[in-house]
Amino acid sequence: MRTPSNTWEDSGREYGDDITEAGTGDRPASDSYSLVVTPDMSGHRLDYAVSRELGISRAYAQNLIKSGLVKHTGDRRVKPSIKVEDGEIYDIALPPPEKLDLEPEEVPFGVVYSDDDIIVVDKPAGVVVHPAPGHFHGTLVHGLLYRFPGFGNMNGVMRPGIVHRLDATTSGLMVVARNGRAMEKLYVEFKSRRVEKTYLFLCHGTPKDARARIDLPIGRDAGGKKMTVREDGRASVTDYEIIWSNSEYSFGRCVIHTGRTHQIRVHMKAIGCPLVGDSLYASSRNNPFTGNRVFLHSWRLAFTHPTSGKRVSYSSFIPGDLANLLTRLRRPLATTLNQRGSF
Repeated sequence: MRTPSNTWEDSGREYGDDITEAGTGDRPASDSYSLVVTPDMSGHRLDYAVSRELGISRAYAQNLIKSGLVKHTGDRRVKPSIKVEDGEIYDIALPPPEKLDLEPEEVPFGVVYSDDDIIVVDKPAGVVVHPAPGHFHGTLVHGLLYRFPGFGNMNGVMRPGIVHRLDATTSGLMVVARNGRAMEKLYVEFKSRRVEKTYLFLCHGTPKDARARIDLPIGRDAGGKKMTVREDGRASVTDYEIIWSNSEYSFGRCVIHTGRTHQIRVHMKAIGCPLVGDSLYASSRNNPFTGNRVFLHSWRLAFTHPTSGKRVSYSSFIPGDLANLLTRLRRPLATTLNQRGSF
């Protein structure tokens, strides 16, 4: 249990939830808390208690404690590892959140759903998710800051809560957190592999099995520029099912149970059926697309909502460039795919 030592108008929501006019802020500008340990928290580490109660990451909670911003009643400094006991009171001082040093930009992307805690984004191919060398403008983060300017405190920074990513060459659904509490819970969802991620793909050739699991570890190749299957790589699991195929191509859907870099692209190459348009893993194959585009679409996303606790599921229309290619290959299939979320 926690109580604010500063006073402000009660919005009817639990302290720390969204209360600004835009409905997307996380806390007042100046934060001071009294954390009262309840029986269910007794025996846990202090960093865990602070993290759970404030909806911040364990790492950020540890930084606060080590910086002397979390103190036991009586002004006694504490360590992240101490075990808290029922009835103890800890004073927490949160520094004002920093602003992300990025200028909002108008960037094209769709919004399938949004509320005070999450945004389900439909990202077009060609849009990079997060700023990185070579991509300091026009990213999804820039676009989110432009369209939703009131993001909350994400571990000390006012920014969108990016909890997973899609390659620039891939289109489709992503979920973004709007405040620290939602971000922390979504992180747990992804880490615990409770998020269902279904993709549509078109590959060269026809896999030996129409439906199978690819369980092959993935790591960096010797050159470090791309990923590959290797014995000392990280565990990676992909289930796929072929829906239609001809002499040249196969169209299917897959569910990934891990989230490795380029996982689907590497796994499909490993079974001899690289994805259409993939200039990195299928450079010698015919590419029907102009520009940097892979036939891979994040089609369905299902997870537990961080606030309601209910299981939610969202789906996305297949983009026009992919649908047009399917139309040329097999018209009836493309017509069926115009219905969202069904075949």
